[in-house]
Amino acid sequence: EVDWFSLASVLFLLTFAPLIVYYFIMSCDQYQCSLTGPLMDLLTGNKHLSDIWNKTPALTYRAAGIYTLWVAFQVVLYVFIPDFCHKFLPGYVGGVQEGAVTPAGVVNKYEINGLQAWLITHVLWFANGYYFHWFSPTVIFDNWIPLLWCANILGYAVSTFAMIKGYFFPSNAKDCKFTGNFFYDYMMGVEFNPRIGKWFDFKLFFNGRPGIVAWTLINLSYAAKQQELYGQVTNSMILVNVLQGIYVLDYFWNEAWYLKTIDMCHDHFGWYLGWGDCVWLPYLYTLQGLYLVYHPVQLGTANAVGILILGLVGYYIFRTTNHQKDLFRRTNGNCRIWGKKPEYIECSYMSVDGTKFYSKLLTSGFWGWARHFNYTGDLMGSLAYCLACGFQHILPYFYLVYMTILLTHRCVRDEHRCLGKYGKDWERYTAAVPHRLLPGLF
Repeated sequence: EVDWFSLASVLFLLTFAPLIVYYFIMSCDQYQCSLTGPLMDLLTGNKHLSDIWNKTPALTYRAAGIYTLWVAFQVVLYVFIPDFCHKFLPGYVGGVQEGAVTPAGVVNKYEINGLQAWLITHVLWFANGYYFHWFSPTVIFDNWIPLLWCANILGYAVSTFAMIKGYFFPSNAKDCKFTGNFFYDYMMGVEFNPRIGKWFDFKLFFNGRPGIVAWTLINLSYAAKQQELYGQVTNSMILVNVLQGIYVLDYFWNEAWYLKTIDMCHDHFGWYLGWGDCVWLPYLYTLQGLYLVYHPVQLGTANAVGILILGLVGYYIFRTTNHQKDLFRRTNGNCRIWGKKPEYIECSYMSVDGTKFYSKLLTSGFWGWARHFNYTGDLMGSLAYCLACGFQHILPYFYLVYMTILLTHRCVRDEHRCLGKYGKDWERYTAAVPHRLLPGLF
């Protein structure tokens, strides 16, 4: 059943999330990234909504062609080119991998080839920039708002298709969830793993491609625009490109590990993931680079080094924390963390068919500092991206605010699920590790 608060949240997001994206991008296009400028113009009567809307670039055939080719190219890389990176990159896990067990007991197989797709895409991007010159490196920035309309069309189309598919021809009927509330089902999804054919998995494709592959290309296009406008690329733009590039590469290097995360193991595929991955992610996760096109910031050496260190330490914490948990799971606790045998809480839970299972909750390493210390590292990286933009405008700091809300909500949601799953064993675990994100504070 859908409670009133969940329904209100769903309706709020369905209504205002697209407007938020438009408002941020429009503010940069028409108000030099000032978030208060449009509001002040409207409140004082200097402009009407129609004035702002009429100045907004419309959908163009050029943008539609670019976007269609982009998505089609990523589909080809995803479906038709088996991974070869795992054959020559030591430590990389690619090729055919198994996902987690679904609620219906199905174990889906995936072709993990995201790193390969990212490499091929970027090799072609740089080959074009330095040799072929088929298109300008600023092409993404130059068509940014027309491309927004294309991304919205795809986001709504795939979300609607997934809803219809879940009702009439699901990949696995036992893995569908119907609440009876149209808006909730549309947003949160009906089908757990909608697929077309054997390998095209909606959730994995739209989570990783085309949005995350595009993330680094978008930042490179911003850097190219800065070079075109000002004759140089500032160190702040380089920092944003490097730190966010590390984050993107980490995702693709660990794409097989991603199959066991909350997105893949618990979320159904609906508007939240479909539209979110097509629009929200590429447009709001790249605000720092967009801001730096309009307001280039040249940081002092000490500030640049400090921000770089903050971002790298945040990444180290994020990656090491996840590695510790993955190592502990893979070895069933027969490993060493920080040079010592790991400590853990023994716990049990009952499946829906009455079968009793046993599990272990790690309390060593970073997992002894806080229950979600990987999120703490993630937030440190988010802060570094924002600090690179200086303090003249609040717009680039939206990412930090959003990630704080998102990850805190994930903490609460995950712990509510774990309490229901483990019961008193979870209470013993929270007593052993009392803080969620910040040791000694929260």
